[in-house]
Amino acid sequence: MASEQSQGKREIPAAEAVSVAGMVNYQEGAVVSRTLINRPAATITLFAFDEGQGLSEHTAPFDALAQVLEGEAEITVSGKPSVTKAGHAVLMPANQPHALKALTRFKMLLTMIRSQEK
Repeated sequence: MASEQSQGKREIPAAEAVSVAGMVNYQEGAVVSRTLINRPAATITLFAFDEGQGLSEHTAPFDALAQVLEGEAEITVSGKPSVTKAGHAVLMPANQPHALKALTRFKMLLTMIRSQEK
């Protein structure tokens, strides 16, 4: 029997309160990710970045919202850096270069919106 994750639906349990930040652990010298929901219109992925780790500058064809759950990160969008702490979020618009760097260990929930405006 295939799991819900392999069917492209979700890895987070339905209709249950869960500690989102607790669903992924830090790993020394690494970035760890876990997809919580994967749908045609959106993907929600949980990340844990060790201090000093990051994602180099890149672009994506869709808007993405980075919500910091713990720690502190520098999120740069189109050359503009923002120090982002737990409880803060940054919108990374489609087709604009962006990068992330862990100033401390941090966890982030990334929501990628795949739908196109009409």
